[in-house]
Amino acid sequence: MSQEVDQPGADDSQAPRRSIRSFVLRQGRMTVGQTRGIEQGWPRYGLTVAEGALNYTELFADKPVTLEIGFGMGQSLLAMAKAAPEQAFIGVEVHKPGVGALLASALAEEVDNLRVYNEDAIAVLEQCVPDASLARLMLFFPDPWHKSRHHKRRIVQPAFAELVRRKLKVGGVLHMATDWQPYAEHMLEVLSAAPGYQNQAADGAYIERPAERPLTKFEARGERLGHGVWDLKFTRTE
Repeated sequence: MSQEVDQPGADDSQAPRRSIRSFVLRQGRMTVGQTRGIEQGWPRYGLTVAEGALNYTELFADKPVTLEIGFGMGQSLLAMAKAAPEQAFIGVEVHKPGVGALLASALAEEVDNLRVYNEDAIAVLEQCVPDASLARLMLFFPDPWHKSRHHKRRIVQPAFAELVRRKLKVGGVLHMATDWQPYAEHMLEVLSAAPGYQNQAADGAYIERPAERPLTKFEARGERLGHGVWDLKFTRTE
């Protein structure tokens, strides 16, 4: 459920150039339920980059806003939105079946504190999310791009850390999780070197899975097989 790596801060006078993608767009076949979710749910929950900058007050009143990049099929994002009606949640996912699945479930559950983009997350952050506006940004189980020659495709890079820092409020939190230890080490290295962040882990490494992040079926199966999961939380300090 990873997204596209861009280069924030590039010279705007230069001609646009294709960025390195951290996802492979394989839409797959939509189920009847997913298709219905898009058709019926999009007018209520859907957002587009073309609509421009978000107005949180119009969307959510004064609720603190969490944005998740790459929500997959949306089960954990929906669970978090249901568990915290006093908060607002925005999900970004490029794969349409996952968007359809989330919208179908959101309609069935009558969830109101949720909005969804079927877009590239970097475009959403750069063009739609106001600076210093997010209470939290979540990135759970992005594609680790295992091979060394593909590491440049990982979404967690210094430019991404700086872009996220700009979009978080001071005191806002970047929460990441991965089940691939080398990627966890990469995340830790990048964020530890990024200015304006403080690691919430007392030992400067990883934290226990916080209660607000639901345990997915995939993760539970991995735990039974002895696979690890690494959570990281970094707070914007300046």
